[in-house]
Amino acid sequence: MLSRDELREQLVQTRIAGDVATSRENNLDHYSSLANGDAYYALGLTFEQPWSYRDILALMAKSAGVVADPSHRWGQDTIDPELTIDAIDAMAERIAAVLARPGARVMFATGHPTGLLAVHLPLAALCVAKGARLLTPGEGWTYAGSGFGRPRRIRYLQDVAMLDDKGALVHTHDADPMRHMLDELAGDLPDLVIADHGWAGAAGEAGAPTVAFADCNDPGLFVGEAEGKIDVVVPLDDNVLPRYYAPLTERLVTRVSQALPV
Repeated sequence: MLSRDELREQLVQTRIAGDVATSRENNLDHYSSLANGDAYYALGLTFEQPWSYRDILALMAKSAGVVADPSHRWGQDTIDPELTIDAIDAMAERIAAVLARPGARVMFATGHPTGLLAVHLPLAALCVAKGARLLTPGEGWTYAGSGFGRPRRIRYLQDVAMLDDKGALVHTHDADPMRHMLDELAGDLPDLVIADHGWAGAAGEAGAPTVAFADCNDPGLFVGEAEGKIDVVVPLDDNVLPRYYAPLTERLVTRVSQALPV
């Protein structure tokens, strides 16, 4: 496992954190849209209090490390790698606390099969190795998703839920698939959901203990964390080359293992 300093450097070099690919314009547009009540950017969550554009920007600076200055409106934006590592360690502690219970029931889902699936798969394998039961409700459920009106279907790869679109695994922000999965469980919520995008938001909204990964242009999950509906959100670029996530994943898996009783 890389040291903290080595991991911080790797995160910056691969642009998982540091100067990220997501532009400042894109970030601010999403913050404004969420503040204006656009449900798409809430990612399946509802909020207990109104969040203004300035409130959301301040939260994202604190939780993800974007530039705090509201006059910075164009060009580069950032994720603080220290916040990424801190959140990875906090997520590891939360996962370990659940896995310490005999027969823990865990559910995985990702809206980024071209990126974050590389993190979910080793973590899911670890959970199985430590005695957890991975839940797979809703397999094959089809709905008219937001992907150009074409039907999308829940598909599992090694017990990680995703969506497919006529055979192709697809990117999604939708919350409806997770809502269906939880409905199928008929109120018997999992002990932990590990997810991103609308999968995570819908789980947190339903009251399921949830930890999540989120990019700096996905403010809804960070607001959900601030209001206590999501336990931990890890800030990171959520769609770099899958192999770039390997050191981060190794730290997460190792920290979970170290936190479990022998």
